[in-house]
Amino acid sequence: MRLTTKGRFAVTAMVDLALRGGNGPVTLAGISERQDISLSYLEQLFGKLRRHHLVESVRGPGGGYCLTKALEEVSVADIIRAVDEPIDATQCGGKENCKDDGRCMTHDLWVNLNAKIYEYLNSVSLAELVNNQRSSATAELSSRFKGERKVAA
Repeated sequence: MRLTTKGRFAVTAMVDLALRGGNGPVTLAGISERQDISLSYLEQLFGKLRRHHLVESVRGPGGGYCLTKALEEVSVADIIRAVDEPIDATQCGGKENCKDDGRCMTHDLWVNLNAKIYEYLNSVSLAELVNNQRSSATAELSSRFKGERKVAA
């Protein structure tokens, strides 16, 4: 079980969009440059995010993408589901044909793990990720400023 780059990149791009979205539409080229994600890959991801009504596109000069919902209303699970990212700890994809076309002895364990993972991802909102990012950036700036004051003294 693992989360592939599709899910990771989609969440990262949505955080970037949320951090900059207060100033109007955000371009995929900007996200691509800041996050080092291929522009063509972002176009594919944002097509899926748009179809799931998490973002909307604005055409023309000054265009780009905007969020369609409040940050608190978008969970990490919403983003991952929108880009068709399966998070499945079972070997059978939930089909119960894990071993010789039947259920393996640990099938229920992995199904329950899937439920816990989605429960957690549903509990983390885009707002939390944005707030964490802003807090980290503030702490980093504060740390740099303290270091500069010590050097100057």
